[in-house]
Amino acid sequence: MKWIYWVRLYDTKFQAGCLVRRMENDWWIYGYDCPKEIEVFRSRKGKYGVRYVP
Repeated sequence: MKWIYWVRLYDTKFQAGCLVRRMENDWWIYGYDCPKEIEVFRSRKGKYGVRYVP
């Protein structure tokens, strides 16, 4: 299982969570398959990011 990391880090967990919800709900609009797993993670510097498994 290889994680793909989203390019941007966010200041709050809420902002990263909004991206996760958007990815779960809007992925089909762009003609892609929905990722198997999506999660919010915290970086060493305290910011939040999103990673997923295609």
